[in-house]
Amino acid sequence: MTEASITERIQAEMVKAMKEKNAETLSTVRMLKATLMEAKTAKPKDATLSREEEIEVLQRYVKKRRETIEINAKAGRADLNPSEEREIAVTQRFLPTMLAEEKLLEIVKAAIASTRAAGPRDMGKVIGAVMAQVKGQAEGGTVSRLVKAALGG
Repeated sequence: MTEASITERIQAEMVKAMKEKNAETLSTVRMLKATLMEAKTAKPKDATLSREEEIEVLQRYVKKRRETIEINAKAGRADLNPSEEREIAVTQRFLPTMLAEEKLLEIVKAAIASTRAAGPRDMGKVIGAVMAQVKGQAEGGTVSRLVKAALGG
């Protein structure tokens, strides 16, 4: 038996939320489904989204929610953030578990050694190598921060 795609899991969660009359989860899951469908329609007619593409779409959604939280805080509207945080929590149920920062730091150090990075100018090379290894398991901002610190930038 193959593992259910993220889209299938979202559909099942949507049915469950409807049955439980959980409006907050339902609205988020509907938004996730719409976002995935939009990404799918950008592809050729019979093409489907790969698991990596589904993860990428959901990570962009989480990133947008985090940016909205920052904007709300700067605008003095932190009262709007709990709903954004709930959306992030619901979305993360469908994403692979994130790597611990310690494990990520080990991967960064290995990437620095393998790319022979010497300083901050080599950040792009290192980030590219790390992101290729941890696709879907770490956010780009976290990787960037760790690489910058490791390279002394």
